[in-house]
Amino acid sequence: MSTTRDSRVSVPSQSDKAALLHRGLGVSKIVFIVVAAVAPLGAASAVIPLVFALGGNSSAPLYFVGAGIVLTVFAVGFTLMSHHVRNAGAFYSYVQAGLGKVSGAGAASLALVSYVILLIGLYALLGVFASAAVEQYLGLNVKWWLCAGAALGLIALLGYRDIEVSAKVLGVALVLEGLAVLVVDVAVLSKGGDTGLSAEPLDLSNAFDGAPGLGLMFAFFAFIGFEATAVFRSEAKDPERTIPRATYIAVALIGGLYALTSYAIAVGLGAGQAAEVAGADPSNVMQSLAHRYAGSVVEDAVILLLVTSLFACCLSFHNVVTRYQFNLANGRVLPAYIGEVHPKNLAPSRSSVVVTVASAGILGALTAAGLDPVLEIYTWFAGAATLGILLLMLLTSVAVVAFHQRRDSNDPVWNSVIAPILSFLGLAYVVYMVLDNLDLLVGGRTAANWVCIGLATSFVAGAGVTAIAKVSSPEKYAEILED
Repeated sequence: MSTTRDSRVSVPSQSDKAALLHRGLGVSKIVFIVVAAVAPLGAASAVIPLVFALGGNSSAPLYFVGAGIVLTVFAVGFTLMSHHVRNAGAFYSYVQAGLGKVSGAGAASLALVSYVILLIGLYALLGVFASAAVEQYLGLNVKWWLCAGAALGLIALLGYRDIEVSAKVLGVALVLEGLAVLVVDVAVLSKGGDTGLSAEPLDLSNAFDGAPGLGLMFAFFAFIGFEATAVFRSEAKDPERTIPRATYIAVALIGGLYALTSYAIAVGLGAGQAAEVAGADPSNVMQSLAHRYAGSVVEDAVILLLVTSLFACCLSFHNVVTRYQFNLANGRVLPAYIGEVHPKNLAPSRSSVVVTVASAGILGALTAAGLDPVLEIYTWFAGAATLGILLLMLLTSVAVVAFHQRRDSNDPVWNSVIAPILSFLGLAYVVYMVLDNLDLLVGGRTAANWVCIGLATSFVAGAGVTAIAKVSSPEKYAEILED
């Protein structure tokens, strides 16, 4: 076990096993991985129309700008911690550094559960869209779970290999889907949309009409995944520079693209009627705009690239979960077997296999239970994961301030105190909105209550086991989450 420590603070350094990982990821490759995780075309097709429909107004561009600003402020403290905390545990590492090992273990458990259930939900959604595309273009009626299983198998092969392989695949997928979105945006804006270019979607006074909290909530949902930059710290060329740059670039790209696309959708549907039209058929908005303004060829491209977009999203989160497990195994939370590095691939290949087996088992059980892949599996799991990750961001904001209050450092007050407090306030409002409307995300108040119970249980389980070890087995406690 490595005993090297940052000379400024006494926090864990990277483990010896983490040091064996491939270190070839630069800024662009990490950006490809995390931006692919938010599935830009998937968001444009599925999430942005819901921002209009549920928000009840045409102000989606402002909601995305607002979400981007809050998350940029959050990234100030988040990336600052990457200079002090050397391991790649991201949320749980930063929470541990600021709030202690018990809270860190709780955050680790909550993060792992949140990302796993999000991955399962995405597999279900991918299976549905892939099945629809196969039927439309090949005339074959293939069950959604077979399509999801095929994607899972291919992702298993990619995830087992060097992260460079995944980065290249994700880079190609991201460029193609990004171009598809931009082509539709330009086509709509160049033709003036339904009633001509309008400033209404950018009018701040309109943003408070309807149900602005719901619109803002789904705008934040579209960003989930950007925070995974820090998870790839152990595989970055120069982590202290690469991680902050990749994080800011990812937020800027996501926010900019979503703001532009939501404005184009508002113009394409007609600013005054965008909410009503999107609400009538939210799942078909992007495809219909592509057909109407860019032609059938672009419409076909959007339909097919939506499948590759969701595939890339699943691959990204597979890699994120793999590395969370790897770091937890080397932190003595999970079995050591999971924390081994493949000698040839220089990747956490065993952890990848565990993720594959677990994903297949959970997805198989849900399929056997007869749950609807979109209305139940995707909606419930994605809603729960969104809440879990937002709670982790809240904890991280608190941890950044606590970390710096207990230590002498030369970090700017803006980075270490003011920005984290501001991000906490902004995120607290969003969490309140999510809790208040969770039944809309997960399909009913009963399901919402179970989501809250499940997330609370996952945090308490990790924190509780660690707290018990602190009292009953000090030696075991000393090894938990230590490198």
